[in-house]
Amino acid sequence: MALEMKVPSPGESITEVEIAEWLVEDGDYVEKDQAIAEVDSDKATLELPAEASGIITLKAEEGDAVAVGQVVCLIDTEAEKPGGSGDNKETKDKENSKGGSSDKKDEEDKDVADTKSEEPSKSSTPSQKQDSHAKGSPSPAAKKILDEKGVDTKDIEGSGKDGRITKEDAVQAKTSMGSPGRGKRGESKKKMSMLRRKVASRLVSVKNDTAMLTTFNEVDMQSIFNLRKKYKEEFKDKHGVSLGFMSFFTLAVVRALDQFPGVNSMIDGDHQVSFDYKDISIAVSGPKGLMVPVIRNAENLSFRGVEDEVKRLAVKARDGKITVDEMTGGTFTITNGGVFGSMLSTPIINPPQSAILGMHNIVERPVAIDGHVEIRPIMYVALSYDHRIIDGKESVGFLVAVKEAIENPEELLMDNDVKRALEL
Repeated sequence: MALEMKVPSPGESITEVEIAEWLVEDGDYVEKDQAIAEVDSDKATLELPAEASGIITLKAEEGDAVAVGQVVCLIDTEAEKPGGSGDNKETKDKENSKGGSSDKKDEEDKDVADTKSEEPSKSSTPSQKQDSHAKGSPSPAAKKILDEKGVDTKDIEGSGKDGRITKEDAVQAKTSMGSPGRGKRGESKKKMSMLRRKVASRLVSVKNDTAMLTTFNEVDMQSIFNLRKKYKEEFKDKHGVSLGFMSFFTLAVVRALDQFPGVNSMIDGDHQVSFDYKDISIAVSGPKGLMVPVIRNAENLSFRGVEDEVKRLAVKARDGKITVDEMTGGTFTITNGGVFGSMLSTPIINPPQSAILGMHNIVERPVAIDGHVEIRPIMYVALSYDHRIIDGKESVGFLVAVKEAIENPEELLMDNDVKRALEL
């Protein structure tokens, strides 16, 4: 009996996916629940598990766009799992194949030898040696110089006897900017995944359809450094997760959104929709590129709760197991280019949201503290926002509120009780 495997719906509003990669070959025996393919939607890359055990017949090619509900393969559930005898036959076939290829190679070698015997002798005669100094041929010194420059002798007009290229000709020769150099000049071409195409389309749409501006500030990270140094080991021993920067920034953003609710809004036609909850999207790097899972109701989470969610979502994204629902929605986004070494950037809004906070790398810089110069760990932060619904006063005030919370976390994020806030 042949079981028809159809494309399941990866999420609401998704009607089509793309076969990114078959993980099995046509005619393979597959086990039930074995991952047989990776499929791309415009929101995520998901694995397609086998619905039964049996011999598989593929009905779609890699790169094909297939509708939800379309049959992409058949599984013969009555087929027996291959045993050891098949392996012996395969080995024998390979040996026969090797023998045949060896005989063929002997024949080819003989043909080559016969061809070589028919070629005229290449020993130099006086006339041939004279031809080697013909028009356009370089002297040994000239050839060395031209090779170093990457200049073809065909592009040089020799000034020597009978047009011979001299050393002086080579020295004066110039490399044409339009001529290829001596390095490799290969290129490759591959189709972008459906997810990458969708991301590209959305990014262009943001640039074209929003009045995006970016405001910047700098944050002194010394207070967070001190807290992490003092409590990170105890925090990890008790909770099993690290006390990272993301929990501080997430809770600082939640506090700032309370003060500036317009930043926690988005445009819907002629209306502005504001939210009384804070679903914070966090940009994480996955095998298929950047993904943006969502921390739901971040306003209800503690430092431990945020770190648990960040770890859970990052691991699922890294393993390619993140779901569409886990990346859908979000009212505000945080992205951390600092993990890749970025000093400063203008992050692009994650539509239909209206603002995104960009974190960057931390560098020790001299700063003025109470009239004295001190070396402090400084991070530049950036807030990109849609000026259609967020005014400059709101955007700057929001970013200053984030800065204040990061620079004074004990008072503004921990209510002056660090151990209680960290649940230690």
